Amino acid sequence: MRLRTGIRLLAVATVGLLLAGCAGLPTSGPPNAGLAVGEDGEDPAFTPIAQGPEPGAGPEDIVAGFLEASMTPANNWEIAHQFLTEDFSREWDPEVGVAIDSSVLERRFTPDVDADDESATAAAVIVELDQIASVDADGAYSAAAGAAKATYRLERESGGEWRISEAKDGVTLDIDTFSKVYEKFALKYFDSSWTHLVPDVRWYPRRAAMATTITRAVISGAPTDWLAPAVQTAFPADVSLVGEAVPIDSSQVASVSLTRSALSTSSSVLARMRTQLEESLAGAGVSEVRFVVDGAPLAADTVSVEESIVDPGVLVFDGTTFGTAASGEIAPVGALTEQISEFARPIRSIDVSLDAQFAAVQLQDGHVWAVSDGTRNEVDGRPGLIVPSLDPFGFIWSAPASSPAQVRAWDARRIVEHEVADAWPDADTISHLRVSADGARIAAVVASGGVHRLVVAAIIRNDDGVPIGLGEQFPQEVPLPHGTAQGLAWVGADSVAVLSDPPDPVLTTFTVGGPWSTSPAPVDAVSLAGARTTTGVRVLADDGVVYAQRGSSWQNAVDDVVVLGTRAGY
Repeated sequence: MRLRTGIRLLAVATVGLLLAGCAGLPTSGPPNAGLAVGEDGEDPAFTPIAQGPEPGAGPEDIVAGFLEASMTPANNWEIAHQFLTEDFSREWDPEVGVAIDSSVLERRFTPDVDADDESATAAAVIVELDQIASVDADGAYSAAAGAAKATYRLERESGGEWRISEAKDGVTLDIDTFSKVYEKFALKYFDSSWTHLVPDVRWYPRRAAMATTITRAVISGAPTDWLAPAVQTAFPADVSLVGEAVPIDSSQVASVSLTRSALSTSSSVLARMRTQLEESLAGAGVSEVRFVVDGAPLAADTVSVEESIVDPGVLVFDGTTFGTAASGEIAPVGALTEQISEFARPIRSIDVSLDAQFAAVQLQDGHVWAVSDGTRNEVDGRPGLIVPSLDPFGFIWSAPASSPAQVRAWDARRIVEHEVADAWPDADTISHLRVSADGARIAAVVASGGVHRLVVAAIIRNDDGVPIGLGEQFPQEVPLPHGTAQGLAWVGADSVAVLSDPPDPVLTTFTVGGPWSTSPAPVDAVSLAGARTTTGVRVLADDGVVYAQRGSSWQNAVDDVVVLGTRAGY
C-alpha cells in the first residue's frame, strides 16, 4: 500500500500562464461583451485542468490519474474518459455523484500487479480514502465521514497501455479541489403560504451553461427529501422545459421555452413560476426570466417575497433602554422600546419581528413574553426554558432545556399554545433553537449521550400556517467539537452559525447542504446575533462590548450592552 501525491502540474502551469497574461490586459477602450450565461462555449478557464494518461504508466498510476481527472469536468469529463477502455468509457457515468475525501495525500493505493510486470494482462487496484462528504446525482450534499474503499479493474490493451475496464460511477474529489470544480447554487421553492422562497442548496460542476442546468432542475426536479414537507413548487406537473439550452442575451435575460400547457396557466401561477425561477437563476448571473411558448412571448409578472427589515441596525438593551444602536445613541424601535423598558425584572433575550411590530422577550427567570404595541403577555412559564425564537408568522417557539420534544409554538397575537410533533425524539437536551426567516426550517443545538450536535429540520404547518410538526432532520447532523454552544443564528438564507463556549470561542458557519468553516470569535463571547450577510453578524462579550467582524478580525461596534437583540429568522 502506498500514499500518493497529486498530479496537478498542468493545473499549476495553467494558472501561471493566466497570471502572466494579466500584464497584457487592456486598460482603456470600450468593454467587450463576453460569453452569455447559458450560451454554448468552452468551460470556465479557472476550472483545474488534469493531465491525460502517461505512456507506459502502470495500473496504480492510471487509477491515480483517473481520480485526479475528476477535477476537470470539461466536455463531460473528457480527460477522465481517456483512462478508460473504449467499451467502459461508454458505460461510465460521471454525473452520478461525487465522493469527497479529506486530501489527495491521504489516498492509499494497493495494486495486485507490479508496474514492471510485462506479462500481466489484467490488474486490480484497491483505493482507500478518508471520505468526508458526498454529492448525489441531483447535486445534494451530505456528510459521509469514514473510510471508503473501491476496487478498480484494468486491462492491458493491444498497444501495451493499461486502461480501466471497471469502476464505480461518479467522480472523486478532495475537499480543497471540490469548491474549485463544483459551485454552490440555491434552488428556490415556495413555502406553504406562497409568501417566502426557501433555498435548497445544490452543487453543480462549473460550466458555462449553468442556467440550463438550474432551469431544468427547478422546472422538472423536486426539493430534497428532508425539505419537501415544508415547500412547494409553482410549476405545474404538465409544464416542462422545451429544448436543450436556455439562451441568455447580453442583458443577462433568460428566454425559457415552455410546453404549450403553460398557455392555460393562470396569471397568478405564472407570476409565481417566474419569481421562483428568476430567484433560482440569480446565482448564475441571470437578471430576468422571460417565458416563451412556440417562439411567442408568454407574459408573466412577479410576486413579492422579500420582507424588508424595519429599523435596520444593531438591536441592543443597555439595562434601561432597548433600541437600535447608532452613533453612540440608542434609537427607539417603534412602540416596542417603551413596552420593553417597563419590565421590572432583568431581561435575558429580545427577538424582534422584521416589521418591528412584535417581540419575544425572555426574562432572567426564564419566563417568555409576547410584546407588541400596548401589550405585554406572558406566553410560557415552564421551568428551564431556553431562549425563544420568533418566526415570520408571529409564532414564538420555546422549549425546556431538559425536554427537547416539548417544544411549543405560541401564537403571539392570540396567546394560543400549539404542540409541535416529532421534535428531536432522540435528543436528551436542547440548548438553542432558531427558526429561519422563511419560517420553513428550524435549526437547533441538541445533545445525546453528552455529544452536542447541530440539527436542521423542516417545519410542517397546517392550512392556516400553524406549526404542527417537524419533518425528518437534514441528513447532515454536525457534531460540535468546541464544547457547549453559546449562540445559534441564521446567516443569510442557507447558513447557520454556532458560537462555541469560552475560554476558546470559535464561530463555526455551516451551509445547510454544504461544508462548514470555522473562525476565532471574540474572547469571552456570550451571545450571537445573525443577519442577512456575514458582515451583519454581531457577537456580545461578557464585558458588554458588541463586536462586528471585519475581514479576519473582530472590531468593537457598541459598548455597555446588557442584551444583544436579535431579528426574527436570523
